[in-house]
Amino acid sequence: MILALQILFWIVVALVFHTYVGFPVLLSLLSLKKKAEYQPLSELPDVTVIMSLFNEEAVIAQKLQTIVDSNYPLEKLHVLIGSDNSTDHTNEIVSEYATKYPFIKLFAFTERRGKANVINSLIAECPSEIMILSDANVMFDKDTISELMKPFADEKVGLVDSNMINTGLKKDGISIQEKSYISREVRIKNQEGLLWGSMMGPFGGCFAMRKNLHSPVPRNFLVDDFYICMNVIRKGCLTVNNVNARVYEDVSNNISDEFRRKVRIATGDFQNLHEFRDMLFTSRRGVSFSFWSHKVLRWITPMLMIIWFALCVALAFYLKFYLVALLLFVAVLLLIPIDYLLKKLNCNNVLFRFVTHFFSMNLALLIGMFKAMKGVESGVWKPTKRNQ
Repeated sequence: MILALQILFWIVVALVFHTYVGFPVLLSLLSLKKKAEYQPLSELPDVTVIMSLFNEEAVIAQKLQTIVDSNYPLEKLHVLIGSDNSTDHTNEIVSEYATKYPFIKLFAFTERRGKANVINSLIAECPSEIMILSDANVMFDKDTISELMKPFADEKVGLVDSNMINTGLKKDGISIQEKSYISREVRIKNQEGLLWGSMMGPFGGCFAMRKNLHSPVPRNFLVDDFYICMNVIRKGCLTVNNVNARVYEDVSNNISDEFRRKVRIATGDFQNLHEFRDMLFTSRRGVSFSFWSHKVLRWITPMLMIIWFALCVALAFYLKFYLVALLLFVAVLLLIPIDYLLKKLNCNNVLFRFVTHFFSMNLALLIGMFKAMKGVESGVWKPTKRNQ
């Protein structure tokens, strides 16, 4: 019995280690000498930028200006904006731009429908073969659109993700920790695309795809980008990341706001896990391995940690090693209240904040799992506060 518990203990350790350390290291080694090489496009395609907005008066003018200032030919650009019953000055700002630039069109919805449903409606109006789905707070540089288009020279490429670069870092919150997490995710997604052409989900803030590969997102789904991407993979097309397609986003800094966002994303993750469970065992090169390694094992890490803790408690009565492991785990947990108290004293320790951030993300995953099991009726959610 003791031996069986020990074996289970080390299996759990191996699974968590694999998703957080082993898999990223393996990707780095396998892709060490690989570099994305894109064939030149015979002709620049028409592109439609699609955005769903809800009360984005703080950022929408800047976002539209970054599109207008792009080096992509304006005569090949279309911008479709769906305002999800905004109650601030969002509609007025967009209307001003639409008057000046006829390729910008506003669809002002008078009932809250949720991002996914607004996007579904806008795509039905999309006039181009390739479209860019983007958020209002994600800013382009002059080359963003042209760089997103480059991989589409390969007809097998169905979706192209951008390189999310975070701005507005502050020591008093979790922006440094969020930036580290997002930068790591960009690297992993890029390497998955390089190796297998099966990147596990883009950043919803900005990605491009072929219109004919879009699958309407269910009305109650909370994470649309992963749903869209997995359906592109399911249809046999490649999903890749172009690190030269840079976009900029003010990173979340408030831990309470970010925790609520993580719970919403986690709930959507488990909705997607149920939807794409068949792809856990697909024969397509790299898909199942990436899905398990990059996503599923990370999503179930909270349950694995609970099992690990219970095994430590059980084995601590018999072997000193597991007692030490248990005490070390408790000591790490104690860093969370210590970090909280230090923050109250205006003392921000980056290492302690990483511990808080890690366990906060995993608690959000645990709550999200139960919310998904309970069922989600609506895809409407409140955006995270901008410019924290």
